[in-house]
Amino acid sequence: MVDDAAGVEECGAVGQRVLAAAGGQREGALRRLAQLGAADPALRQEAVDAVCAYLRTPSEGVRADGPDADDRRAAARVLAGLLRPAVAAVGVDLAGATLVDADLGGCALAGARFDDARFLGTTSFAGARFAREAIFARALFYGEACFDDAEFAADAVFGRARFRGPASFAGAVFGGMAWFGRGEEELWEDDPAWETAEEVRPAEWGEPNEDDPDWPVAVLMGDYQEWTEGGDGARFVGPVSFRRARFTGPAWFYKARFGAEAAFGRAWFGGPVHLDQPAVDLSDARWAGSADDEPVCWPLGWTSELGPDGANEPAGPQGPSGAEGRTAPDGEATVLVPDSSVAPYARQLADPDPDVRRVGLRVLGELGDARPELRQRVVDAVCGYLRAPLPFPVTGELTAAQAGEVELRRAAQRLLAARLRPGPGALDAPAGPASGFAHWAGMSLSLCGATLVDLDLSGCVVDYADFTAAQFHGVTRFDGSTFEGAVFRLGGPEGRASFHGDVTFAGARLDRFRAPVEVLGAVVFHATHDLPTPS
Repeated sequence: MVDDAAGVEECGAVGQRVLAAAGGQREGALRRLAQLGAADPALRQEAVDAVCAYLRTPSEGVRADGPDADDRRAAARVLAGLLRPAVAAVGVDLAGATLVDADLGGCALAGARFDDARFLGTTSFAGARFAREAIFARALFYGEACFDDAEFAADAVFGRARFRGPASFAGAVFGGMAWFGRGEEELWEDDPAWETAEEVRPAEWGEPNEDDPDWPVAVLMGDYQEWTEGGDGARFVGPVSFRRARFTGPAWFYKARFGAEAAFGRAWFGGPVHLDQPAVDLSDARWAGSADDEPVCWPLGWTSELGPDGANEPAGPQGPSGAEGRTAPDGEATVLVPDSSVAPYARQLADPDPDVRRVGLRVLGELGDARPELRQRVVDAVCGYLRAPLPFPVTGELTAAQAGEVELRRAAQRLLAARLRPGPGALDAPAGPASGFAHWAGMSLSLCGATLVDLDLSGCVVDYADFTAAQFHGVTRFDGSTFEGAVFRLGGPEGRASFHGDVTFAGARLDRFRAPVEVLGAVVFHATHDLPTPS
């Protein structure tokens, strides 16, 4: 064992060499850090801090096959070696870092900060243990991300995280809050976090069909009250699995977005849940919460009820529903089953087959026409479908499959518009009120961050509409529409909507109390537009 003071001093010196050197010299310095941490557990934190300091260095233009990539791979391997055969977990600060093909599977971490980190290539935290809060807010995963069987002892914060490739949390255990929803945090006036809140530098946006680089940036609200990280939750472009995952605390997916299959089969929920996206599959999932757990929000088409005899008995060593390595708490758990109260809708919007989804849209429209008490839930489900991220640009030359997806999006928009027009007197428009559908009065639209193509809400009457950061492509019509309130931005220029094609607001009332220029302030128009005049 080396002398502690000397070891700390050498760790610092070697860490400086890692920052200043390149190529073989940097690799040699990284190896020395690994040796120091392995030789004396008391130096592991110092060695980890030195490696993290290098990984946090600016990395504009770094690619998985770029000149700096091999050094970052080597640094990630050294970091993993320092964190794996751990007697005690070690804190990691990789906020804003860039990692390439990072394999931290099986590592033991104390406080872990990965907010605004960029993960290039393949990333693995499989079997990792997080002893304290794990922060992945606004992190960007470019490739496949694996958190299978990871254990989060405290809160796991994934608000505003983006997963551009497949992601898996199969078998993961969330001991605190599982936060995949809208990024929002309240701060006390004397909280030191205020000193750095405005210094957040999120990963580049660069999402298809969107052009707001400030969308993920923290927005200060009021005077020392709170700050809000956009109005969106975690974004999964590819398929994601939470199969067999265990959520001991709140499972918060409010405003999360799923662009492909979201599998929660055999998952176990122990508290409040907000999981309302149509793409979610809850087959054989269990909920063990109580009437005091509010809110509990499932996707349209699912509900919780007592299962068949024996299905809800306290589980043995295999855990709920046979999930390996999990033990259910005492008491009953209810099984998630298809919701007969919204039949004949049978979760078709979650189906990968576009023809099935097309049928699902028709069924939803007919369901709302027949049952007024379900109309807002139907609207919410269709809006959730429209908020699903698309992995390709909607303009330009499209494949047949891509063109089909865009047309389905138009069909969902038409379903809403046809039922939000109150009658023949509203507007003499070609797509207008001659549809014969009953008017769905008092509806609210939640289209935050949605990609909308040729949206025609002309003559529609809506209660409240959230178009924060929505992207309008093609020709957009709001002429003659009436809103009790509509928002197109978070505050200032942040989270503003963009119109990529022509748009008309002639005769529209966007807010009962605010002038159009106030409602549309900071909104970006890339083509012709007219603003409604105050009434």
